[in-house]
Parts: sequence; structure tokens; C-alpha cells
Amino acid sequence: MRFSRLASLILASSVAVTALYAQDGPRIGTYGFDTKGMDTSVKPGADFDGYASGNWEMTTEIPADRASWGMFHVLQDQSLEQTHAILEEAAKRPGTKIGDYYTSYMDEATIAKKGIAPVKPWLTALANAKDKTALVVEAGKLQPKGVGGLFSMGVTQDSKAPDTYIVMAGQSGLSLPDRDFYLKDDAKLAAIRTAYQAYLAQLLTLAGEANAEARAAGVLAFEKSLATAHWSRVESRDADKTYNKWTFADFEAKAPGYPWAQWQSAMGVPKQAAYIVRQPSALTGEAQAFAAASLPVLKDYYMLRVLKGYASVLPKPFEQADFAFTGTVLSGVPQQQPRWKRGVSATSGALGEEVGKLYVARYFPPASKAEMDKLVVNVRAAMHDRLAGLTWMAPETKQKALAKLAAFTPKIGYPTKWRDYSSLAVSRDDLVGNVARSSEFEFRRGLAKLGKPIDRTEWFMTPMTINAYANPPMNEIVFPAAILQAPFFDAKADPAINYGGIGAVIGHELSHHFDDQGRKYDPTGKLAEWWTAEDVARFKTFTDKLVAQYNLYEPLPGQHVNGSLTLGENIADLAGLTVAYEAYQKSLNGKPAPVIDGMTGDQRFYLGWAQVWRSKEREQSLRQQLLTDPHSPGAQRVAMVRNLDPWYAAFGVKDGDALFLSPADRVRIW
Repeated sequence: MRFSRLASLILASSVAVTALYAQDGPRIGTYGFDTKGMDTSVKPGADFDGYASGNWEMTTEIPADRASWGMFHVLQDQSLEQTHAILEEAAKRPGTKIGDYYTSYMDEATIAKKGIAPVKPWLTALANAKDKTALVVEAGKLQPKGVGGLFSMGVTQDSKAPDTYIVMAGQSGLSLPDRDFYLKDDAKLAAIRTAYQAYLAQLLTLAGEANAEARAAGVLAFEKSLATAHWSRVESRDADKTYNKWTFADFEAKAPGYPWAQWQSAMGVPKQAAYIVRQPSALTGEAQAFAAASLPVLKDYYMLRVLKGYASVLPKPFEQADFAFTGTVLSGVPQQQPRWKRGVSATSGALGEEVGKLYVARYFPPASKAEMDKLVVNVRAAMHDRLAGLTWMAPETKQKALAKLAAFTPKIGYPTKWRDYSSLAVSRDDLVGNVARSSEFEFRRGLAKLGKPIDRTEWFMTPMTINAYANPPMNEIVFPAAILQAPFFDAKADPAINYGGIGAVIGHELSHHFDDQGRKYDPTGKLAEWWTAEDVARFKTFTDKLVAQYNLYEPLPGQHVNGSLTLGENIADLAGLTVAYEAYQKSLNGKPAPVIDGMTGDQRFYLGWAQVWRSKEREQSLRQQLLTDPHSPGAQRVAMVRNLDPWYAAFGVKDGDALFLSPADRVRIW
């Protein structure tokens, strides 16, 4: 019955495809670019982002329910609207999992009536724990349900044996976005810490706990002790440093003070002969912090992990307290998103591929996939030519690089094998239970992979996601259906815009396999050194220049882009633009590109790049991005053009312009 209902929804959805994509011309402007958003009073060489998007930035207001706004967010809202229609239809058919899940999220009356009762047994079990080991056992039972603990643990592909799965453990336990939020001597971050402590006290009070202020202070102090042990984000992105094999006995020997065996058993993780540990010294330090903490503080810590983790699906006072801190204090968002948007996101997160079937049937016609397949072939061919023509790489390394490129698997739009949710129970009147069961479903699905062949059909994003990713151990690049829309991709737009948009994104993801970390994986996806020492040294001279270049950008007074944290993404932007431009030139088949609305083909290509990174951010959100995000802000991503020789010729950029770099200072890698 489940599939017959689903099939009826797919049939209804598919009717909309023709109408949605029946367009006479580009969705944006006359050739795919929003010329009204330009500020032509700005010289391209002074501020290319300002030239391409200055008027858009001056006239666009960030919506009240957003921390930032840009082209990604426009498509996110469109995807939410599209998915909303699907879920509203499903909600009218009791018994469909996606409809029941969405209904449970939207039923505020039932949520209010139940109060804190759905999580009360968890809180009681934690409060009644007689000692630290018993407490960890109770916390371990909750971790598969999505309640965070001191450490993360789950199943992943073994980077040094990419045909097998292995259990990986890593640092965790913080509720603020990064260790710097606890440790950095900065007035703005100190204010956030004060607000965070007040938020913890508010949650305890709402849960009926006494002495909330002092207990919140104790939890904050404990989390600060965890933060001192945490690795930085720069350290944590190093593929070599984060690959450490431990035996089961190593946990007790190398990180004593924490009941490792009881924790793993409580989660249901079977004892393994070997584990990958991402941040060994952090596990050691966190275990020490746990051993030094008092039992009452630890009980409060774990109780707050429950309350924070589930606040958004508890009655309105919890939900509002959570938004006031995580939305407003941390990100500067003045207004919470409408509940239907949150319900769509929650349902898509829990049953992503069940929703994805319907989304693809309605919004992703085969013609779009076929066009995208062609673009991938063209950009991949350009990457091949770039690799083949390298002069700085040893011939033997170059041949392996070409073999790696040839072995790539591109995934476009949606999975070839959909996930089976038949064992997941969903109830129309049990939101907390649905959240817990869906989280545990994914956790158990991961554990079930152990001992089985690698599933190379698996996706780690849903079709509705506005994003893309590269997966080095799988040697794949993945583009969900939802990103394959204007301004990234429009079958009716000028090819230069598509190559500057989605073409550069394709090149970006391809080149992630050759960035400072992706390059460490060989043609089979194995983490292994396959470059010569001389190649590594030459590569580092290039990447050091890129780090230095991005360290100079100062989006907020006194707060710079972290060139080391953003290095991988910056390399991918540089290479993506380079190979997409090559692919665009090859697509012209030796003929000159037409001039459209006074713009040459090269100019339109770079405008296509600038358009996809149009963005505005609230100060709080931008500060958080600079501290935690491996991606540079939008304006600095646009500025990558200053490393590309054709951009200078296209816009007449000269020495003396702010973005001008001498040919010797331009970074060229791939």
C-alpha cells in the first residue's frame, strides 16, 4: 500500500514538469544574467563583485528570517516552496510517511499538549544515574536518537582501504559553533558566551529545574574545558593527521578516564578490531575533562544536550528560547522562519530520498539531466587537457593524475537506487518520537554497513539540496537536482553564463580531488602518497601564495579570511574557473563568441561566475562564517578572477586597479 500511494503522488507530480520548464527564453535577463543588478559606475578592476552585483547589493534586503541572502538562498526558498507543495499533498493521505512526518511537525496543538513529556523519561534516567558510568550508559542510549555526546562515533569508508567500512570516532561535545567561541579573547565572543549561559539557564528553568543560573555556569565551564582539548578546524581538515588507527584497547590506554566500553555498548556499536580516530589528543583531553568534572555538572550537561537537541520540536517556549539564541544571538536573524518551512526542512532531513522521488518526478525533467551530462563531459575534458599540459608535475605523477580523472564517477540529479524507509515507523501525532526514530534509523543503517561491500550508489545529499560535493574515497562528484537551475544552470541561457555558473561549479568539485587534501587520494580513492616529493614541494609554493592572498582579505574590521581554513575551497574555485573557461572556449569550436547586449563571451563568462556568488550577510553570521566555514565569503570568492589572465583582457584591468596582480603574483595551479 505504501508504494501505491507514493506512485499516485508521483503521477500527480509529473504532470507539472512540462508547465514548469516551458519557457521561451532565459529565466534571468536577456541572456541569463541580471544586468539590472550591476553597478557600472564601479570599475571591474577595482571591485569585480561591486561591478557585477553592486546595485543588487544596494537594493536587496536580507529577509527577516535569514542570516544571509544570495543566489543559493533564492534557490533554497524555491526548493522549499516546491517541496512544500509535495508535502501538503502527501499530508492529505494518512499513512504516507512523508505526509505523516510533516503533519506531526505542523500539529502545534498536540506538541503543546504533550509538553515536555516525550523527553521526560530521558531526563529522569540521566538525573537518576548513580555514577558517571551509569550516566554515560544513559547518554549513550540517547546518542543514536540525535542527542549529542562528548564524542562522535559512526561508520565511514576507510580512507586507506576504500573498499571497506570502518567505525570512526572524533571530538564533539560543544554547543557553540567552534572552540574559538569559548576560548578567544574577543568582546563580541564574550557577549555570546554570556548569552549562551543565559540560554542554558532558561532551558533548565523551562524544564522545571531549580538553581538554573549556577548550574548553567557549571556546564559552560565544563564545555570550555572540552574546547581547550579540541583541535582547530585547520588541523581537523588534514586528511593525514586525522587518520589514526586505534584498537578497542587503545581507547582506555590513550584516553583514560571515560567508560569507553560501556558507551559503545549503550549505543549498540559492536566491538571492532580497529577504529579510525580523527583527533587523538582531543579524545585524551576530553576524557580528562570528563574525569575531572563532578557528577552533578555532568548530569546537567547531558540533560542540556537533550533540551538543546530537541528544543525546536518541543513546545513553543523551548522553541522560542532556542531561536532567540541560535538564530538571533549567533546569526543575527530577527525573525524565525514560518513553521511550514521548518517542517519541510525537517521532513526532508528525515526522509530525504522518499521526498526526493517526488521532487525529481515533478521538477527535474530528463532534458535537464542530459544537458548537465554534456557539461560534465566538456569540463572533464578541459581538466584532462589542463593536467596533460602541466609543466611543474613529474611525468609519472601526471599519468596517475590523468588515471584518477578518468576513474571519476559523476552523479547527476538523483540516486539510481532509492533508500528504503520501510522499517522506519512514523506517527502523525508524535513529533519527538519521529525525530528520535529517524535519527536512530540513520545511525543503525550506518552500522549495518560494517562487513559489507561499499555501496557506491549511495548519496549524501538529497535531490532538493542546493549544493554539490566531491567525495575523494569514492572518487566521485555529485550534483543534486535542485542546484541545476538558474542562475547556476539554465538550458535557455547563453552558454557563457552556464559555463561561468554551473560549469565552474563542476570544475570546482572535480578539482577538489586535486586540492591540498583531495590530492592525497590516489586513483582508487585510497589515502596514499602518490606524488613525488618534488611535486609536493612545488604544489606547496602555489598553495602558500593562495593562503597569503586570502589572509589579506578583511570582510569585518579586524577579522580576516583564514587562508589556511579556506584553502581547499579556494583552490577548487581557482581550478574550477580555469577549467570551465577552457571548456567554454572549446565549446565555441574555433568560432568567435557573439557579442550580446554589448558584452563579449569572456565578459559574460566571468559575470556568470559573479552572479552565482551574489550575497549579503548579517554581521553576526559573517563573523561566524569567518571563524568556522571553510568557504570564503561571496565577495572574496568572486575576487578569485584576479588570478586568471583572460579576466584582465576581458575587462581591461590594469596596474593600479585594486584587484590587479602582477603576472608573477597570480596563482596558477591546475
